Amino acid sequence: MSDPPRVLFYGSPDFAVPTLRALIESPYRPVAVVTQPDARAGRGRSLRPPPVKELAAEHGIPALQPSRLRDGAAIAQIASLKPDLQIVAAYGQIIPVEILDLPKHGTLNVHASLLPRWRGASPISAAILHGDEETGVTIMLVDETEDTGDILRQRATAVGPSEHAGELSDRLAGMGAELLLETIPDWLQGSISPVPQDSALATRARRVKKQQGRIDWASDAAQIARHVRAYTPWPAAATTLGKSAIRITEAVEMEVESSDEPGTILGDGETIDVATGSGVLAVNRLQRAGKRELSAEEFSRGTRDLVGQRFGSVDD
Repeated sequence: MSDPPRVLFYGSPDFAVPTLRALIESPYRPVAVVTQPDARAGRGRSLRPPPVKELAAEHGIPALQPSRLRDGAAIAQIASLKPDLQIVAAYGQIIPVEILDLPKHGTLNVHASLLPRWRGASPISAAILHGDEETGVTIMLVDETEDTGDILRQRATAVGPSEHAGELSDRLAGMGAELLLETIPDWLQGSISPVPQDSALATRARRVKKQQGRIDWASDAAQIARHVRAYTPWPAAATTLGKSAIRITEAVEMEVESSDEPGTILGDGETIDVATGSGVLAVNRLQRAGKRELSAEEFSRGTRDLVGQRFGSVDD
């Protein structure tokens, strides 16, 4: 039996952790990980390591954190590790051809969509926002451009009607790790024939920016409900009520209409019912900035004369 390949893993956020953990517990334990630099986060703006770095440290695996992977020093350091196979899961930088050319078994990527649909940085949010009933994971070869490489394996799953991006991400991360471990042995043995993507069917999911979380109440209720799910937990579905910043964390569209100004609160109780550009949105859970998340009923009890007030719109 031949020795296992020298594996180098590239990943940064929580999505990448199940894949790294699966590799550590398999014959393909990475010789090192490449991850993003520590970043400032939280109220204290203290430096925090990426989740991948934390897991690697727990298992004594060295972590490389180049700010620019294209720098000559970073390329030389990675080349010195002599990888036979590279695995990528939500790393956060484009890998240059000088690094892609290093391993004899290539570079495999765990991508959270059924490529070629939703190439790019935010496939999970995009799938929810556009009302996709199905998504999945793809194990693909990495080439010089983003998410255009040949497909090795795919696995589909239904998108839950109330599932938000954080929940779906957790599910797909586990699916991706499992599918990768099924794929690696067959790939190394040469029993998988890569399938080129049909670029005519490609769609792009650009990186989500914080301002995209702001709710446009002139949209229809179904679209806003998808918006809430797509941007939970980050950047959060944001609005205002008076001078307070509000996050809406759970909502569903109602099969009723309203002629009131979009954003107007029509009723409160078990849900907070809000007029939209078309239809009514029933808000189930929400949160004031710096406060704990509340049910609609709890929020209503703590807010005087809620009915008739208006959630802020993007034009306010």
